[in-house]
Amino acid sequence: MSMKRTNVYADPEDLAIIKEAARRRGMSEAEIIRQGIHLAAMANQVWDEPLFSRTYEGRGRTSSKDELRDVVADAAGDDTCPAPGAAS
Repeated sequence: MSMKRTNVYADPEDLAIIKEAARRRGMSEAEIIRQGIHLAAMANQVWDEPLFSRTYEGRGRTSSKDELRDVVADAAGDDTCPAPGAAS
């Protein structure tokens, strides 16, 4: 992977934490900073499409365990899903 050099300003306290973490983990400070940059980039990525495109039209109340089991069983195509704790 090709990398590009950049300069950033950082708080001395943050740099001290990175230095200590690098020493304890046996890795370079630069690698810890690269990991932090990657996490920040992923956390701030803007997607072209929404993460969830389907929505659930609920009844405006919390469903019971039995109702949820039935919905999941129907979605899975399994009409024989036993109730939890039921004898087999």
